[in-house]
Amino acid sequence: KMKLVLLLLCCLPVVLCADLELVSDDDLVNLIKDQSFLITLFTRKDCEPCATYERLTTILQEDFQHSLDAVVVKASNSQLTRLYSPGKEPALVFFRHGVPLLYDGALNEDAILQQFQQNKDPSVKELTDETFEHLTQASSGATTGDWFIMFYAPECVDCQRLNAVWEAVGANLKTRLNVARVNKGTLGSSTARRFNVKLTPEFIFIRQGKYYKYEIKKFDVKSLATFASEWYKKATPHSVPVPQTPFDNLVDLGVKIVQEIIKYTTKAINDYPYVVLFITLGFGLTFLTALLSLYFRNKKSKGQQKKKKAK
Repeated sequence: KMKLVLLLLCCLPVVLCADLELVSDDDLVNLIKDQSFLITLFTRKDCEPCATYERLTTILQEDFQHSLDAVVVKASNSQLTRLYSPGKEPALVFFRHGVPLLYDGALNEDAILQQFQQNKDPSVKELTDETFEHLTQASSGATTGDWFIMFYAPECVDCQRLNAVWEAVGANLKTRLNVARVNKGTLGSSTARRFNVKLTPEFIFIRQGKYYKYEIKKFDVKSLATFASEWYKKATPHSVPVPQTPFDNLVDLGVKIVQEIIKYTTKAINDYPYVVLFITLGFGLTFLTALLSLYFRNKKSKGQQKKKKAK
């Protein structure tokens, strides 16, 4: 009887902790869209660290469901992993109304649960040309605190892959500074020009009227968070430029259009020289014909006027 009791006690945790539900990529996409809170373990076969993550996630599954009202699943060898984790599997991601947060802390139950409980809402703020200066007060000395900002573009694949990482940076730093992002291509284009942002993703750290560019070729949570905490001191400080006026924006837009015209014209000349030559000659001949027509028309008109006067 004693052996039977011991055997039941040993099996009890296994009984209480149900296995994680395995979902396909298609099912996962639907869950991300439909569920308010979703916790997903990205795993793969023959992966020892993955087993550790799965054991912890399985133990926490009931806590996730009760305290976060979250659905908990796992995806094995998923093609979606690279969208949320630069380091691939294993990766534990908390989706809040579709916004992903990559867990990057200590591998223990309390740390994981605490991180997710404290970040049910996204940590990263979205800034636009209209709200940037008001919220950051960057040019006046940033009295709203320090700001760590990522410039992104919707068509930038690398930017999409950094969404979960950037949310993790925001979660780690939110008690010390503000973490935000700006859409360089649309609602933040003027701000991007103001800080001379050319490519995406690009990161700047604003502190006390100065900004520092993140030029390290590492995009993991630890490197990004450490830059805003310490490494920025080793970077070159730049004075925060004043906000652009509507006239400045108009001039910049004109310059950009001219640059694009020159760029595409040069490319066309290099790729299709004979076509460009034919088009140029065509426009030239058309213009010359119009000038000659105008000249002879004026000459004829003057001749008629002279005849009238002679009569």
